[in-house]
Amino acid sequence: MPCSTAPPKPPSIGAWLVCCLGLSQLIAWGAMHYLTAVFAQPITVEQGWSAAWVQGGFSLALLIMAASSSAVGRWIDAHGGRGAMMAGCWAGALGCALLASAQHLAVYYLSWVLLGLGMRLALYDAAFAALAVVGGPAAKRAMSQITLFGGFASTLFWPLGQALADAVGWRGALWVYALLLLLGSALHLAIPRHTHRSPVAGMVPVHAPSVPKVRSTAPADTWLYGLVAVLVLAMQTGVAAHFLALLVGLGWDTKTAVSLSMLLGVGQFCGRAWVVAWGHRIDAIRLNLLPCTLLAGAYAMALLIGTSLAGAGAFAFLYGAGNGIATITRGAMPLLLFDTAHYGRIVGAILRPAFVLAAAAPVAVALALQRLGHAGTLGLGLAICAVLLAAPVALVLRHPPPTARRTIP
Repeated sequence: MPCSTAPPKPPSIGAWLVCCLGLSQLIAWGAMHYLTAVFAQPITVEQGWSAAWVQGGFSLALLIMAASSSAVGRWIDAHGGRGAMMAGCWAGALGCALLASAQHLAVYYLSWVLLGLGMRLALYDAAFAALAVVGGPAAKRAMSQITLFGGFASTLFWPLGQALADAVGWRGALWVYALLLLLGSALHLAIPRHTHRSPVAGMVPVHAPSVPKVRSTAPADTWLYGLVAVLVLAMQTGVAAHFLALLVGLGWDTKTAVSLSMLLGVGQFCGRAWVVAWGHRIDAIRLNLLPCTLLAGAYAMALLIGTSLAGAGAFAFLYGAGNGIATITRGAMPLLLFDTAHYGRIVGAILRPAFVLAAAAPVAVALALQRLGHAGTLGLGLAICAVLLAAPVALVLRHPPPTARRTIP
């Protein structure tokens, strides 16, 4: 006879957890991912290394993220995100401290090994997996909410890092970053300690509401989602490294290009805010059509009217909006495509080649600018967006909305 006692209610994703994870993303992105944007030049000047060797540290970190991606995903699936994300902040803090004391290139690269591990354990993809463990398919809106915090990382940490470097030097600034990461690790205590557990056989409550069957992982879904993740991550990393150069190539001076680039952050915030306020009503598979379309529209604007102020501004804003929403859909689509109990393992394995290509993307864009010129590079970006848009279209056709499914015999 089945037991009528309901199993313990799984933990919910409340405002406190969202705020704590959001703040941790703000610190982790600012203190690790955007580190080179502020300190690459003073490191190059003081150490006497070439800019390529200095920037190579970040590429190495992305390769470490690729190598550790599957293992991190399995860890979070098995034990939840609390320990993993705290460890990420600790690894990042140790990496910053080691970088602050680096006098030789070998120590510099060892620092980036730790920072790469820290980023994989503490940035969005780990946070998304942690939320999937807590909330399952209901985690989509929380994913979009924490990206609002992370979107301010460059806005806050670029001037903060510059002010610290001016006051105490880049080495002193990195010690402050290490301290911030250590303090930020405590924010992950808000993540529930235990993961979801399936009810024991024979203990399903009599009046329990029906739950949807777990979706089996189809190879076509894996490949299509993987294509989206790989292209978006590679584009984000490659274009971010050369965004100002692309604007200058459109005919704008450096000062104007810097001003126009601020619209990228505005667009990113507006796109994510729209998802939080209204876009969460659209399932992630259909929602993913929007960022891919916005990215294609951004390149088209740059090619057609990028020499006008309105056209260049539209390029920056649309690219930022597409980039911001794509981060959310990359984390939310697996909630519908795959078994959420294995979210971390599946997504971690898929992101491995994405991180590898992201590491090579800045060099690839630099070569494209050299060989194809600015117009040719923008045209190449538009062609990539066409492929990028084809993948979510295929996913939408494979997964019609529930009302459409009921009309299919």
